[in-house]
Amino acid sequence: MLEQARLKRVPPSVSKHGDSPVSPPDLQPLSESAVTFHIISTSFFTFICYLSIGLPLAVLPGYVNVDLGYSSVIAGLAISVQYLATMLSRPRAGRLADSVGPKTSVLYGLIGCGVSGAVLIVAALLMPIPWLSLVVLMLGRLVLGCAESLVGTGAIAWGIGRVGAQHTARMISWNGIATYGALAAGAPLGVVIVHAWGLSWVGVIIAVLSVLGYYLARRKQATAVIKGEHLSFKSVLRRVLPHGIGLALGSIGFGSIATFITLFYASHHWSNAAFALTLFGSAFVGARLLFSGAIGRFGGFRVAVACFAIEALGLLLLGFSTASWVALCGAALTGFGFALVFPSLGVEAVRTVPQHNRGSALGTYSMFLDVALGITGPLAGLIATAFGYPEVFLFASLASLGGIALTILLYRRSEQAMGNMSVD
Repeated sequence: MLEQARLKRVPPSVSKHGDSPVSPPDLQPLSESAVTFHIISTSFFTFICYLSIGLPLAVLPGYVNVDLGYSSVIAGLAISVQYLATMLSRPRAGRLADSVGPKTSVLYGLIGCGVSGAVLIVAALLMPIPWLSLVVLMLGRLVLGCAESLVGTGAIAWGIGRVGAQHTARMISWNGIATYGALAAGAPLGVVIVHAWGLSWVGVIIAVLSVLGYYLARRKQATAVIKGEHLSFKSVLRRVLPHGIGLALGSIGFGSIATFITLFYASHHWSNAAFALTLFGSAFVGARLLFSGAIGRFGGFRVAVACFAIEALGLLLLGFSTASWVALCGAALTGFGFALVFPSLGVEAVRTVPQHNRGSALGTYSMFLDVALGITGPLAGLIATAFGYPEVFLFASLASLGGIALTILLYRRSEQAMGNMSVD
């Protein structure tokens, strides 16, 4: 009741894009079908953003290495520079969603996706001048990285603001489905487009998709910007830090599989390494579709402990596998376990800040995923060089076990805090 009274005193701000924002969802209960519609329709903008990321993902390394003639290190840098931009811009994207509204954040991000597509066209046309083409390409990747932060964080905050905080887990889960579904569809589609028409057409399609997304986002109703004191980045970071560390520990398994599963299979003289990635992704999406409601029923911490345990088991199977089918089972279990790590801990992370700092919390929390994926590659590479590829997955399983211990500590601390509040 106190929370509802507080919300009633908050005047909804006027959207800068001319539409009237809806009032806080707690005062306007929605039907189940309306909740599902708002969640999926908002996640669609994430799908467009990550389709823009996925389309050039499989073709840019070859373009830089073969067509422009640069080393594989530079080719890898052309991909990783986007993730660097994403990591650095996450906190700012969250603050923007809190201050001017998540709809505006998504619109800015879709503009950035469109600009990256246009820049990719220019880079392809400049192929006769390799150094200039590379510079333009890198600039486009930086823009795309910032756009990823704006859309990814803004879409989640927009969806939560429309359907209510009680549906946070579902919103985060569907946003993840849109993310990984778009990457899975975009990479092979980009290869087909390049083979048929050339790299510049990838840029054309990205630009067209972004314009379509921008048009649809403009038509969708904004949510009210909730007034209140915005916490500093340092304050938000301090609150979500333990949850972010848990996310990072769980993400190491994903990073290890994405980076080294092909080499692991080659070291055993097995074929169909790509099928292991397919099973990982399929199990990931399946778990989010089937079990996202478990977070609301059992709580984020309990679900996170179960997910870490399943992920650790899958990684152990991978590390000790002596047959390809065992490795496939391990990859599937890892994907199934990792699927709900982000939303289960994310729900608890968002609860540590006031409602008007939700975007900042999501942006800061998501940053730990980027950090984990950034350090997993070189760290796992050192382990593989010193011990072998199986040890990479054994190391990742230890990280998941560490996630279990951390989550149990967080759960006990939360229960103790609730007990103290009830006594007071």
